[in-house]
Amino acid sequence: MATKCGNCGPGYSTPLEAMKGPREEIVYLPCIYRNTDTEAPDYLATVDVDPKSPQYCQVIHRLPMPNLKDELHHLGWNTCSSCFGDRTKSRTKLVLPSLISSRIYVVDVGSEPRAPKLHKVIEPKDIHAKCGLAFLHTTHCLASGEVMISSLGDVKGNGKGGFVLLDGETFEVKGTWERPGGAAPLGYDFWYQPRHNVMISTEWAAPNVLRDGFKPADVEAGLYGSHLYVWDWQRHEIVQTLSMEDGLIPLEIRFLHNPDAAQGFVGCALSATIQRFYKNEGGTWSVEKVIQVPPKKVKGWLLPEMPGLITDILLSLDDRFLYFSNWLHGDLRQYDISDPQRPRLTGQLFLGGSIVKGGPVQVLEDQELKSQPEPLVVKGKRVPGGPQMIQLSLDGKRLYVTTSLYSAWDKQFYPDLIREGSVMLQVDVDTVKGGLKLNPNFLVDFGKEPLGPALAHELRYPGGDCSSDIWI
Repeated sequence: MATKCGNCGPGYSTPLEAMKGPREEIVYLPCIYRNTDTEAPDYLATVDVDPKSPQYCQVIHRLPMPNLKDELHHLGWNTCSSCFGDRTKSRTKLVLPSLISSRIYVVDVGSEPRAPKLHKVIEPKDIHAKCGLAFLHTTHCLASGEVMISSLGDVKGNGKGGFVLLDGETFEVKGTWERPGGAAPLGYDFWYQPRHNVMISTEWAAPNVLRDGFKPADVEAGLYGSHLYVWDWQRHEIVQTLSMEDGLIPLEIRFLHNPDAAQGFVGCALSATIQRFYKNEGGTWSVEKVIQVPPKKVKGWLLPEMPGLITDILLSLDDRFLYFSNWLHGDLRQYDISDPQRPRLTGQLFLGGSIVKGGPVQVLEDQELKSQPEPLVVKGKRVPGGPQMIQLSLDGKRLYVTTSLYSAWDKQFYPDLIREGSVMLQVDVDTVKGGLKLNPNFLVDFGKEPLGPALAHELRYPGGDCSSDIWI
């Protein structure tokens, strides 16, 4: 059996130990009302995912934030497996940075895991004054006990890829992680691997560019990112900038979970590629394209060619499978990465998307499909949007999926999401041969929320998961 978390500190000693952890019973996810018809604060939803529970597939608790239009987005922890050896630490607080307001909420999930409560609010002015950063995205906990949050911009909405440091106990803003003046030009996600003294960060675009929607002219103008930034983990400074071919909008980045590994993957949304980054013998880093989702020639859409738009990627805790979502095309994919240089497609499942039969888009030329996929209906509901955020169970056998990307882009690409709300689905995974199969009995319909249809985003389990925890 897995080591009990309480014996040694938060999380698990190794990724393989984490795979033996308990089955998930509840999931936390932020629900967004910005850019919808409901004038209400975003909130943290708690969903029961225990098949034995009478409340299975239900939202059992809602914690509204005290402000409007924050745009909650991603969630992280006060501490995780990076502090496994420290008995003084326990995973009791969920950190919710706001993408648009730049406010940070700290939520107590330790006192009552099924009924979280607000612990602290960090106002934007505090972050602006001490860090000069805004538009906050990814949260990771550090072995030092601190919490680190990436930024997309400065206070005025210009690009600035820096990192806010919080004290992991008091949640006071300590300043920036990077040295003064040392931020990247743009920011988004990051992952660190201390055994190789490295952190790598990604980039979306300046907040002023992406805030109100996607404009093709901004791509032509070179306003969207296509670089990875390699940081010296001990010196807190950029040592290399990797330019990617077919690497437009590198979003989610994942090192292999094995802390000795000197490689990982990044999903490039607009180019619809997966790029592998790796350390060279001389200590520098390189990147190569290992998966390309071909665009589809279409009629009745924003552009004559529709990219897959890879928006989220995950690696199983044993580093065997890579998963990603093609938000626009509508499919979820599983690749065997036993040979990381040659990922092999082992599972594919269409869960909605922009090219379903009977919709406004006609596919004229398709290098992958012989016909347009059928619309997805689960428990009588036709699912709007496409697969977006994904989370894998610790044992790798269940994949949870939500369908909202970011409210302004939802409104533009999937107006039905605004009217009907997003959903949460569950997919069963074949971990032996590979393969994906939708669980037809699982549906959380955020279109039926008490205050109106909501946009649900990233998923977190109380004990950590394969995108929250880093091993050192």
